[in-house]
Amino acid sequence: MAEVLTQGEIDALLAALSSGSVDVDEIKVEEKKEKVKTYDFRTPNKLSKDQLRTLQMLHDNFCRLLTTTLSAQIRSLVEIQVGSIEQLAYDEFIRSLPEPTILSIVDMAPLDGQILVEIAPEIGFAIIDRLFGGRGAPVGQNRPFSDIEEIVLEKVINWFLGCIPEAWENVVKLKPNLNEIESNPQFVQIIPHNDVVILITLEAKVAKADGLINICIPYITIEPIVNKLNAQFWFSSIRKEQTVQNINALRRRIGVAELLVQAILGTTTITVRDLVNLSVGDVVPLVEKTTDPLTVKIGKKQKFTAKPGTRNNRIAIQILDTINGEEEDDE
Repeated sequence: MAEVLTQGEIDALLAALSSGSVDVDEIKVEEKKEKVKTYDFRTPNKLSKDQLRTLQMLHDNFCRLLTTTLSAQIRSLVEIQVGSIEQLAYDEFIRSLPEPTILSIVDMAPLDGQILVEIAPEIGFAIIDRLFGGRGAPVGQNRPFSDIEEIVLEKVINWFLGCIPEAWENVVKLKPNLNEIESNPQFVQIIPHNDVVILITLEAKVAKADGLINICIPYITIEPIVNKLNAQFWFSSIRKEQTVQNINALRRRIGVAELLVQAILGTTTITVRDLVNLSVGDVVPLVEKTTDPLTVKIGKKQKFTAKPGTRNNRIAIQILDTINGEEEDDE
């Protein structure tokens, strides 16, 4: 940011120019001099700006997938976005981590080597709290995870890893596999201390907790596919014609999606006074007759007619017909 001069400094500069104590030509020469750019030879930049932008797009997609997955699993508000992408030494990353933390060592077949996924303890405790029926509040004081909590965390981390193949599919077909979970960063040594890593930092809000998720990718791990980390390759892969395998994969994903199904037994209209005075044993007459078919809704849309019954001592309905052309507007 340019320095802002005060009115007194402006007056003093004008007075110096008028008196000749400051030479305008000297100021121009100073401005034309090349500025020295600091370069650290210990952590040279391995990736170009274009490759970093491609990684940004990859992990923007990863954040969207992870947000959808987590919010569906814990049934709570989840917001995840890319905060920054940096190139630094592996030792610098390890020394920046708290203890204890959630540090996962992940194999990235078919690539050689491993990556690290670090989840802030606040996020981990909030997810565990939601899964056990809580409101998703982080613990007041950072503490080690219990054996039961570690088992739950292993399942949560596999949710994270399940989003990686789809996010990277336009570059390489990955099969991530959780190798180990460690709480002490000093015990994790996947590459030499001075090797360069790409650190993707995600800003996450899960339920009532805020924290960071760090993805540490050693440069040596992604070096074989660095030439694919460019915008031209990325967009050409996206524009490829859909194959039969892609279409079948899409059908499988849609096929396991869950939908709310409601069978409407009947409807009526009563006053608030009657509603307040209802008690056990009262009878509320419905508009529909007992011989009328039920309306079955899929989500918010009327889809079938059916009749009620039982099957294996459980309440059931039998589909009679399909309702065509009677769709409710989305609210």
